[in-house]
Parts: sequence; structure tokens; C-alpha cells
Amino acid sequence: MDLKRFWKHVVMTPAKARRAFPDRLMDAIAAAIAESEKAHRGEIAFVIEAELATAQLWRGMSPRARAREVFAAQGVWNTEHNNGVLVYVLLAERCVEIVADRGIDARVAAGEWQAIVDAMDTLFRNDRFEEGALAGVRGVGELLARHFPDASEGRNQLGDRPVLM
Repeated sequence: MDLKRFWKHVVMTPAKARRAFPDRLMDAIAAAIAESEKAHRGEIAFVIEAELATAQLWRGMSPRARAREVFAAQGVWNTEHNNGVLVYVLLAERCVEIVADRGIDARVAAGEWQAIVDAMDTLFRNDRFEEGALAGVRGVGELLARHFPDASEGRNQLGDRPVLM
């Protein structure tokens, strides 16, 4: 086990996560998701996880693998057009992962998702969580609007409120 990585998770507490993502910011993210979804048929889910459990770290679980687990657990894959997108933040590592369902992922180049992740990572490294989170929602929303533009036939299948785990 990587001890440096382990200690990042040990010192990250739910209280620190709440300070980084207070209710005001959670409300802003929810509003940004709701606004974005007016322009497309896609679904955006936003999950912030403070830290991984010791057992997950011991097994060497990567942020990507955890994001995929959260994608499944939150039901992001279960949308009518297979166009759900999870923005996953592992706060202990200031790491962002985007997991997209097959309907949207088949239409978007990996570099486009990575550009959103990179922008968020840069802002998060500088403790600019609000800017980073909102930039991520906007970026994902723009891709969904480009590939699933008609919001008139869509319905809100996933909650807009971010989840803090």
C-alpha cells in the first residue's frame, strides 16, 4: 500500500469535505445541472467522495475503478437514452473522473472528457472547488447538448442534487 496515498485519505474527514463543498455550493451545482438539462436529453450526476475506505486502499483501488462502482450504484447507467454522465470527485486525492454511459460515450472522444477533467483538476488543486465543479457541469452539459440536443422529449431521470459520500 502507498503510505502517502493512505495518509491523504486518513486526514480527509467528512467535516473537511463539507467545508470544501458547503450547502451553498451543493445548491449551485444542483442549479447548474438543472439549467444544463434544459438544453439536452442527457442526465448529469455529481458525486463527491471524501475518502476511500482502508480496505479499498489496501486493494489498490484506483479513483477510476471507484468512479465506475459509484456510476453503477447511483444508477447513472439506467437512463432511457443511455446518456447519463457521472462527474466523480475523490476529494482526498483531488481527483476527478468522468464516467459516461455507452450512448454518449460512443459519440464523444476521450480527449473531450479529459479536457473537462483537466480543467477541474487544475481548479481543485488551487482550492477553487466552486469554479471547478461548475466548469465541469458546464463542460459535460455542452457535450450532451451537442449530441442529445432536444430536451423537449426528455424527463429528469436522475436527481440534480450532488451527493456527498
